[in-house]
Amino acid sequence: MQPIIEMRDVSFAYGHDAQNALSNITLSIPAGSFTGIIGPSGAGKSTLAAVLSGAIPHHFTGSLYGETIVDGTDTCDMTLTDISRIVGSVNQDIDAQMVASVVEDELLFGLENFGVAHERIEATIAAALDAVGIADLRDREIATLSGGQKQKVAIAAILALAPGVLVLDEPTAALDPVSSRMVFDVLRDLNEHEGITVVVIEQKVALLSEFCNRLVVMNEGSIALEGTPHEVFGHATELRAIGVDSPRVARISNSLTAKGLCTAQEPCLSVEEAAELITSIVTGATPSKPVTSPEPRTARPHAKDAQPVVRFHGVCFSYPDGGASVNNLEMTVYPGELVGIVGQNGAGKTTATKLLNGLLKPSSGSVTVAGLDTRDVPVSQIARHTATLFQNPDHQLCKNTVLEEVAFGLELAGVPRGEAQQRAARVIDRFGLPANEAPFALSRGQRQMIALASVVVLEPEVVILDEPTSGLDYRECMTVMETVREMAEQGSAVIMVCHDMEVVSDFAERLVVMADGCILASGPTTEVFNDAALMKRARVKPPQVVELAAQLARDVSDAYAGITEVSGIVDATARLARADVREGSHA
Repeated sequence: MQPIIEMRDVSFAYGHDAQNALSNITLSIPAGSFTGIIGPSGAGKSTLAAVLSGAIPHHFTGSLYGETIVDGTDTCDMTLTDISRIVGSVNQDIDAQMVASVVEDELLFGLENFGVAHERIEATIAAALDAVGIADLRDREIATLSGGQKQKVAIAAILALAPGVLVLDEPTAALDPVSSRMVFDVLRDLNEHEGITVVVIEQKVALLSEFCNRLVVMNEGSIALEGTPHEVFGHATELRAIGVDSPRVARISNSLTAKGLCTAQEPCLSVEEAAELITSIVTGATPSKPVTSPEPRTARPHAKDAQPVVRFHGVCFSYPDGGASVNNLEMTVYPGELVGIVGQNGAGKTTATKLLNGLLKPSSGSVTVAGLDTRDVPVSQIARHTATLFQNPDHQLCKNTVLEEVAFGLELAGVPRGEAQQRAARVIDRFGLPANEAPFALSRGQRQMIALASVVVLEPEVVILDEPTSGLDYRECMTVMETVREMAEQGSAVIMVCHDMEVVSDFAERLVVMADGCILASGPTTEVFNDAALMKRARVKPPQVVELAAQLARDVSDAYAGITEVSGIVDATARLARADVREGSHA
C-alpha cells in the first residue's frame, strides 16, 4: 500500500528551550491501513496526532524539524483547511472541540464551513448520526449529554466531512465497553468498505489487538516498537518495562509458554485463540481427583459488621431538559468496601454519584452519607465526609502548581498551610508527580493523577471516583488503583464508576449494575460478571478472563468456573495438564 502520510525524521518541541516531545520520528501510514498507537502517558502520542492532522505546525507553535507529507504535499506548504479535507481528527478533549449547543448544529457547522451542497446535508447528517448510533440525540443540547455521548457526537461530526484519513486521540476513553466496540466496528467498516485510513490512539489494548492491522508503540517521544499486533504483543517484557499493558489473553498464552506447557508461538489476542490453545493443552485430561477452582473474593469482614456509610433509599431524580434520570435507587455501601458501578453510557451512573456528593438533590427518596441526609445539609458539609474525582480532571484543577493543587482541599478544610503542604508533598511523591510544575502543562493522564492525589490527601470517609483510570497508561492505572485499594483497606468506602472491566474485575469486590436509570442487580463481582443475561441487558462486556473461563468451564473442565485472574487460568491449566500426564502414565 502507498503511504497517505509520511513522517521523515520529525522532531518537535513546544518551545525553543523545551525538551523534545517528538524525536527523529520516521513513520509511514499506508493508505487504507488501520493503525493503533500506544504508549505511556507523556510518550508523545497526542503530539504525534497533532503532527499527522496538521495542528502542528498550523495551530501549535514550537521548534519543528523534518517533513510530514500528507497525500504528496508537505504540511508546511498547505493550509490547515486543506489538510482537514484529507485528515479529520477527534481530539482528546472533547469539550474543547465542541462549537455548537445542539447535536445537529455541531454536525452542520463543519458541513457548512466545507461548502457541502444544501441538498446533501440532511442525508449526510442522518448517515453520520446513524453510523455511531446516536440518531435519537439529534435534537439534544450537548450540555445535557454524558461524556461518552459527547465522544460519539464528535466522531459523527468528523465522519460527516468524509475525510480520507481519520486520526482519533483516545476516542473511547469515556465509553462503556459495548459502545467502545461499536465505535471500533464503525471505524473498521469505514476502513474496509469506504477505504478510509484510520489512525487511533488508545489505551484499550484488547480492542486495538482485535481491530488494528498494525501497531506503533511510542516511548519518550520515539518509536519503540512497530509491527502487527501479534508481533508487538510478543514483546511482553519490553512493553511492561515501557509501561504498556498487553491483552489478558496474551498474558495467559505468554505465561503458558514460559511454563513450558506449549511451544513458543505468537501470543493469543482473542478469547477464541486462547480457548483453542488451552483446549489443545488439556484435551483428554481426566484427572483422578477433582481440580478445584479458586474461591471468589468476598467482602472484607469489617465491611459487613459496621453501619453503612452510604444509603440510597427509593431515590428518584430527573433533569428538567432530559438526561440520565434515575428511578427508585436502593444501595448501601459500608466502610472499607470497594464497590464498582457499571453500565452503559447514559445509564445514570454519574447522576448517582452527583446525588451522593450532594450536587444533586433527590426529587423523592433519600440519600444518606455519614448519617447526613443530603437534602437537609449544604454541599460544603457533605464534602467534609466525601471526596470526588470527576470524569474530567480539568474541571477540578485551579492552582498554579501541583503542590498547591493537592494541598488546596486540606487548606479549605482548615488545615494550616504548612501542614497541608507537607501532607500534600508525601502524596505527590507517592504518585511520582512534579510538585512545582503547572498542572495544565502536564499530560491528560498526569492531570488525572493530580486530581486523584487531591482526593487521597483528604483521607475521606467516602471516596467517589468517576472513571478514575480514564486516559491513564498501564503503570499510572496500577498506581492509582493500588492507592484506591489502600484507601479502602484503611476504612474509606470507595464507590467507583468505571468502564474498564479489567480494572473492575481486578479491584472491585462488589458490583452495582445500572441500565436505563435503574439498578438491575448488585452482588459479588465474579457472580455478576458470570450472569450472561444480566451483562447483555446492561450492555456490559465482561473481561477477557471471565469470558475465557466461562467458555473453558463449559467446553473443557469445570475447574475453570469462576476464575477472574490470569494466574487462575494459568494455574488451572497447569494442574489439568499435570493430571493428564499422570493419567497417561497409568494407562
